[in-house]
Amino acid sequence: MQSLAVMALGIILISVLGSYAFYALLMAYSPSSISDSWVPSHVEWVWMLATMLAALAIAVAVAVRLSRRILTPLNSVAESLRQMAQGDLQARAAADDESLGETAQLVRDFNAMAERLQATEKERAFWNAAIAHELRTPVTILTGRLQGLTEGVFEPRPELFQGLLRQVQGLSRLIEDLRMLSLRDSGHLELERVPADLAQEIASVVHAFEPRLQQRGFTLRTQVDLPDRVACDPVRIRQALMALLENVHKHATPGEVHVLARVVEGTCRLGVEDAGPGIPPELAGQVFDAFHRGDAGRPQSAGGSGLGLAVVRAIAEAHGGRAACEPSPGGGAVLSLCWPV
Repeated sequence: MQSLAVMALGIILISVLGSYAFYALLMAYSPSSISDSWVPSHVEWVWMLATMLAALAIAVAVAVRLSRRILTPLNSVAESLRQMAQGDLQARAAADDESLGETAQLVRDFNAMAERLQATEKERAFWNAAIAHELRTPVTILTGRLQGLTEGVFEPRPELFQGLLRQVQGLSRLIEDLRMLSLRDSGHLELERVPADLAQEIASVVHAFEPRLQQRGFTLRTQVDLPDRVACDPVRIRQALMALLENVHKHATPGEVHVLARVVEGTCRLGVEDAGPGIPPELAGQVFDAFHRGDAGRPQSAGGSGLGLAVVRAIAEAHGGRAACEPSPGGGAVLSLCWPV
């Protein structure tokens, strides 16, 4: 609008004010050059031609400048699109300082989309590598043990079959976790919310997990303050609580573990508090990411699949809530999920 307004104003000034100045000069110095009829004189023809050429020059100059401000970023976006279509996800469009606001915004939006696409591709490659890594260990163990049984290297003892069964169960948990996260990402994770006796559900999970935790030196305590019925999907909530306790079993320092559950102002909060070693504040926002194990220096044998807490967040979000990581007064961490009831 500004460019077109400048062009129109320039042409008007040349046509109107220039004509006044032209005839003023003719009347002052050469009155005979002014035509007495409707047919312009030679001098007037020259003036009209000069006026037209000046107007065209202004229009061309404005059009060239305007087209550059529009076409330069658009051509950059088009070229970057062609590069991305050929597989170059690092291609980015460029806009100069004179680009129009709309085209400059288009370039920024395109670059943001390209960065997101590149990040998604990196995340996909990371997921593929992480899944392959998690599957490789149990599959390698199963293959070696079964091959040893086939060749007579191992004797078919109950202990050996129990070890194979644990590997198969680990694979089943990994596959179920991956299935749940895929359903969450695709928007197909469905819940069966019913008024459930959440205290009883928590007690059943605690009863099942308590022997394993006690073997590692944990003392399990429950602090449950819940109404008779809480709206939730009890199967998914049990799954989330098992993932939280499994995380304690794998990573926490032996000591007291508190299972906390209460409803405050229409929000149910279910969490597990351990005695340490705690989670650094800079990592608290990442513990619920898939395949995140916190301390990079910790050996892989100390961790699980890296999907348990991601499943907790998926279940919390499916209930319309969220997952949280907070420091505990005793120096440990409180991992919890909250949802409206």
